[in-house]
Amino acid sequence: MTAAQERLPRLLALVPYLLARPGIPIDEAATDFGVSAKQLRKDLELLWMCGLPGYGPGDLIDISFDEDTVTIAFDAGMRRPLRLTGAEATALLVALRALLDAPGVAEADAIRRAVAKIESAAGQARPGGVEVGLGVREAAETAKVREVVQSALRAVRALRISYYTASKDEVTERTVDPMRVLIVDGRGYLEAWCRRADGVRLFRLDRVDEVVVLDEPAAPPPYAEPTDTSEGLFRAAPDQRSARLVLRPDARWISEYYPVEDVEELDGGKLRVRMRYSDVSWLVRLVLGQGGEVVVEEPAELATAVREQAAAAVARLDRHLAAT
Repeated sequence: MTAAQERLPRLLALVPYLLARPGIPIDEAATDFGVSAKQLRKDLELLWMCGLPGYGPGDLIDISFDEDTVTIAFDAGMRRPLRLTGAEATALLVALRALLDAPGVAEADAIRRAVAKIESAAGQARPGGVEVGLGVREAAETAKVREVVQSALRAVRALRISYYTASKDEVTERTVDPMRVLIVDGRGYLEAWCRRADGVRLFRLDRVDEVVVLDEPAAPPPYAEPTDTSEGLFRAAPDQRSARLVLRPDARWISEYYPVEDVEELDGGKLRVRMRYSDVSWLVRLVLGQGGEVVVEEPAELATAVREQAAAAVARLDRHLAAT
């Protein structure tokens, strides 16, 4: 562990510790934290520069020294335990589970305990945390898939999976021979020989709806080579086209769920991205499904298709209302 990694938890713990012990001798506090008095003074000097946004008088943590004792005069809100929002809890769970997927990770038991505590806390969330519960359940389902996949890898067994392909908006049944689990851009993937495609494929774990370990050995052909992810996971296929989209705030999730390129932040929380696609009808449905939160800048024919589909939908609705 680096010095910074050791120091951060100590800094976070110092304020509530000192609030509970006003006027504690610096030597005693240093002993409790297992550091020298000199190091603790450096920590306190750093805390002196921390506080609430604005970082002016009245915003920073105020520490009072009296000879060899120390007291917190203003805590800048750090006396309360940390509370996570729904999005923060979900993001933290996903990151921790991704870390568990990494080969050779240290302190795996500690990570599992942390995951269990966060899931428990999220499960007790009140109405404001309804969205959290959904995210936690999704993370839990992905974790179950990962566990089954890892058990198949250990036992060298084939898998039958039900897999959602986002670019085609379809679910297919596949029998695969697992090769490895890997993490790319924070997401877990199963790399396997797909018997249906007769080739090596990467399957995002959070898009595997069902997974069953088969009573037959996994047998990727000897010429099945692992995917080179050193330059990114996705490469354009010859038949793929490219669209430039502007995502309004409520549609930014698209940039996290689907592969996108050339991401550009715009005013008002909007995002400009380039997305590759093979099926025009799928992308049209995706854009229309966002209720005006996605704007197609190019190609012109895609923007035209979106307008025509939207106009046709309005016309059908008008006819339906006229008939009732």
